[in-house]
Amino acid sequence: MSGGSISSPLAPDLPPLALTMGDPAGIGGEIALAAWRLRKERQVPPFVLLDDPRRLTDLAARLGWQVRIAEVADPTEAARRFPEALPVVPVHLAAAVTPGRPDPANGGSVIASIDRAVELARSGAAAAVVTNPIQKSALYAAGFRWPGHTEYLAHLAGQAEDRTVMLLEGGGLRVALATIHVSLRQVPDVLTRDGIVQVSHVVAAALRRDFGIDRPRLAVAALNPHAGEGGSMGREEIEVIAPAVAELQQDGLEVTGPLPADTLFHAAARERYDAVICMYHDQGLIPLKTLDFDTGVNITLGLPFVRTSPDHGTALGIAGTGTASPSSLIAAAKSAARIAARRAATS
Repeated sequence: MSGGSISSPLAPDLPPLALTMGDPAGIGGEIALAAWRLRKERQVPPFVLLDDPRRLTDLAARLGWQVRIAEVADPTEAARRFPEALPVVPVHLAAAVTPGRPDPANGGSVIASIDRAVELARSGAAAAVVTNPIQKSALYAAGFRWPGHTEYLAHLAGQAEDRTVMLLEGGGLRVALATIHVSLRQVPDVLTRDGIVQVSHVVAAALRRDFGIDRPRLAVAALNPHAGEGGSMGREEIEVIAPAVAELQQDGLEVTGPLPADTLFHAAARERYDAVICMYHDQGLIPLKTLDFDTGVNITLGLPFVRTSPDHGTALGIAGTGTASPSSLIAAAKSAARIAARRAATS
């Protein structure tokens, strides 16, 4: 593809996005390459990739893709280079990469890529952070002690984990999670009134600031079947969730619930709210991925910088084949660009 200007939802005076490598054995590298190749057709906002230039060059050659890699020292020149070359801030890998086989030896580089992206965003050198999927098991083997990206980003921001919220968007649905990376068995023990209230306030503030919804409508999901059936199927609705909803209503938010989750996600129900506060991970992610598996976006709220990511994993089974769709990554980049531009315009 030749050079020239490209259309971007980023405001002209904003810097590019900082895109992390993700696990190098997964699909992160090839969907980043694919997103750059589609930059004009899909109006991809300019980004700089924090990755190993040699492995990207080798990967492009293996896939038979014509991609010019441009090493840059920092993102300031990335927007200028983006039309004709993929700008890369080098983060070198410690070990050779075999697609589909994560190597803990590269865990330090994966983490360094995230650290550098956050540093760029916090300094204003990057407009936002977009993270490629990580393979948690490989990072755990390398000594990583956080449950996932969201918790680690909160750590880098110097914030308590309970001050960040995972919001997922796709298929005309937004879901936020009151609990995130805990086992299903633990959910009733860690679910609290204060936690639901905190998450709901963060989501409402983000809907106003980042999505332009003046009067956000929140639906709060129940935990148990049939919203507990008056306590016969569980008392969390009576003792935890309903009191949280009442407090939020007293705070002036437009909130309904607790609502049975099995009737909360069909088309007519989705017209009645702007986001759902879900009680646990799969309660929110199953309907969202069913509605929009290819372009769902994960947005972390409550951080001092914008962060999005594709709503899928490393896809080790197809890594290195060139068949992985970049659609969710492109959607994540566009979402990050829109939010960053909106914040810049209203700050």
